[in-house]
Amino acid sequence: MTKERFWVIGGEYAAMDFKRLKEGAQQLLGPFEDRDEARAAWQRISAENSSRATARFSIAAERISLPG
Repeated sequence: MTKERFWVIGGEYAAMDFKRLKEGAQQLLGPFEDRDEARAAWQRISAENSSRATARFSIAAERISLPG
């Protein structure tokens, strides 16, 4: 049996190519038990950083194997 949990990851990048995060600018939110919770957090953090052209956030899913 597997379970998913979700994380919002990202931050401010060093350049517009979005290859490397600025040192100390990375952010991690979660875990969230469902995608809707993660999406709400993603919308909030994206809105808070909307004035920064080099900020980007994504939702990542993690699959967890449960015993049994």
